[in-house]
Amino acid sequence: MKVAFRNVAMALAAVMITAMAVGQGPGINYAKVQFIPQQLAPSVYILTGSAGADAGHPEAAGGRVGILVEPEGVLMVDASYAPLSNKLADAIKQINPGPIRFLVDMHYHPDHTGGNPNFAKLGALIFAREETRQALVTPPPPPVLTAIGDAASWIDSARLPVVTYGSDTPMKIHFDGETVDLIPLPSGHTNGDTMVRFETANVIMIGDFYRNYGYPFVDATRGASFKGTLESIDLLLRTADADTKLVPGHGSLPTLADVKAYREMIVDVRSKVQQMAANGSSLQEVLAAKLTKPYDAKVPGGTDPLPAALGNSADRFISALYAEVKAPR
Repeated sequence: MKVAFRNVAMALAAVMITAMAVGQGPGINYAKVQFIPQQLAPSVYILTGSAGADAGHPEAAGGRVGILVEPEGVLMVDASYAPLSNKLADAIKQINPGPIRFLVDMHYHPDHTGGNPNFAKLGALIFAREETRQALVTPPPPPVLTAIGDAASWIDSARLPVVTYGSDTPMKIHFDGETVDLIPLPSGHTNGDTMVRFETANVIMIGDFYRNYGYPFVDATRGASFKGTLESIDLLLRTADADTKLVPGHGSLPTLADVKAYREMIVDVRSKVQQMAANGSSLQEVLAAKLTKPYDAKVPGGTDPLPAALGNSADRFISALYAEVKAPR
């Protein structure tokens, strides 16, 4: 029975990658997307896809992109969807016309890596966790590839990171006057998550283990868990200070207080799911209890319908927690 619950979690994660981290056709109106720049420090900017064009990320298309601009050129963090590469490159040129020299993948999902081959062909050297490279080497199942469509390629060899590092090997990139820390994370969103810290600018790009549009999502197909999410949050809280600007892959920019409240929410809801599961409650009974209700008003998009008639983010969160607590130890 416990194995069955694990299988349900894996299937759920696979479906949700299709519906929430990727998209094609009517799911994403690429022609409508524009990149909105925001300067966070003298040399650090973020570029956010405009809202209302991506069914999987209605608050903003794709994953947020970060750039470090220096006289030597540009370092990018994440590359959004492949069909948006020209728009993204043009938006970057408006800030700095120099060459894009480096690209860091924070994890493998297509809304963060779809543009990899296009920027590699412009001369960018791609850095990522070894686990992220392995995920990009291994094609998803055919139904997932079909759903991904032209958002990302699993064929173009230029998509693959060239420089990789492991789960216990942080890396530094020294680029003009800035030091960029590539910090491997526990398996909180995928098994290949990286947090990117710009030391001088005091900016941290968090990735997707924290999100304030919708409830947390873990990619169980890649070994992620809410245990890993909490460990990643703890590492972020140890790394940041009161003046650090925090940049998630999706949603609005949080404060440290927001991140702490997010952690408390996960711990609270997980404990309630654990208690109900220990008392023999079925998944349907746990979902019916609406355990996220105390937080729903504070989580934009938490109860909005997901694409492909897949329920909502709150139910997805509860279902994944239930599968995790019922999984064999």
